[in-house]
Amino acid sequence: MIPILYESTETEFTTNGIGRLTDALSCIVTEERNGSFELSMVYPITGIHYSDILNSRIISAVSHDGGGRQPFDIYKISKPINGNVTIYARHISYRLSKIITGVMAVDYLSAGDALSAIKNNALTEVPFTFATDNNAEGTFRSEAPGSIKSKMLKTTGSIIDIFGGEFEWDGWNVMLHSSRGSNNGVTLRYGKNITDLKQEESIDATVTG
Repeated sequence: MIPILYESTETEFTTNGIGRLTDALSCIVTEERNGSFELSMVYPITGIHYSDILNSRIISAVSHDGGGRQPFDIYKISKPINGNVTIYARHISYRLSKIITGVMAVDYLSAGDALSAIKNNALTEVPFTFATDNNAEGTFRSEAPGSIKSKMLKTTGSIIDIFGGEFEWDGWNVMLHSSRGSNNGVTLRYGKNITDLKQEESIDATVTG
């Protein structure tokens, strides 16, 4: 499905926006479990909408087979190489990292109550809705202000740390599942359903002192 470019203020994503990016050379969406959810697109400088592609504008694209469109905020555009640029964008749910929620001195014993609390205690408007089918037991408390996203999954004592589960990001809707997907009982075996295996080594995180 063809990516569509929108203004940074768009909220509905039901029109063709600024334009359909029909001349994009590639558009790849990558999502990690409870992790990054990003888009990268290669676009020619001769493309009809090249001058319209700006940081903070939004690209709507299908994230996986059978799924609906998802909005991604553009945050980086590379310099032209061989007449093409690469556009990098993050799912709109990353905006939760910029919305601060306050102190919650009460204990919340369910994931649903905890999600409601972080939204209700936000210091600014929260355009997202939250839901969950996770019935795990636990005790959530927030004794210091922080971003909503950090309270959800990035820190010790976060909702995902206390109750477990897997988040699904669907536009303005956030769903905490007990588990996403299903176990099909497939075992990975080299030479059968694995035909190639590569190992990478890096010393980027190595520290000496």
